[in-house]
Amino acid sequence: MTQKELNLRQDGTLLFRGRVCVPQDSDLCHDILEEAHSSPFFLHPGSTKMYRTIRPHYWWKGMKRDVAEYVAKCLVCQLVKAEHQRPAGPLQPVQIPQWKWDEIAMDFVSGLPKTARQHDAIWVIIDRLTKSAHFLPISMTYSTGKLAQIYIDEIVRLHGIPSSIVSDRDPRFTSALWQSLQKALGSRVSLSTAFHPQTDGQSKRTIQTLEAMRR
Repeated sequence: MTQKELNLRQDGTLLFRGRVCVPQDSDLCHDILEEAHSSPFFLHPGSTKMYRTIRPHYWWKGMKRDVAEYVAKCLVCQLVKAEHQRPAGPLQPVQIPQWKWDEIAMDFVSGLPKTARQHDAIWVIIDRLTKSAHFLPISMTYSTGKLAQIYIDEIVRLHGIPSSIVSDRDPRFTSALWQSLQKALGSRVSLSTAFHPQTDGQSKRTIQTLEAMRR
């Protein structure tokens, strides 16, 4: 970086080669990363695409590394990636859903500290098309009936009945009650290998968001 590459605008904004200089490790860095990854306009791009989106407009030291780390720690991306993992065998094309919330995936983030309301887990339900998600605070002691009621209230009420559901083999999802409910609703259920994302290593802001949802 040289003096010739820097320019100070009248509003006090410092530019580097025409790009806005952002203080490293600031909240603004996180806000830019969050907007470029999780907003409805970008829908969770990979690190390369996300970096190419940010680079023409902003600059800070280590920006490319920060982008890669942010994408790697995204809870929604981890769950979607796990859903697409299949046993070794012939390659099969991944079908892209045509409608929002027509095909969903769900899993639990468990082993969290209990809140005052006895919530110790997050039920993550993801739309496979847009990767938008609901993070529902629950207790791992909830019965299948309780989860079914939450599902109706929080997912079906807002988005309608999905045609396809991918979940792990949690006993509540393999139970006769859950299977009968989905059959009655007309949803196809696919069971995948269990996936339990680690809370360790998640960004501080993600953990704070999840904790706030659980209160």
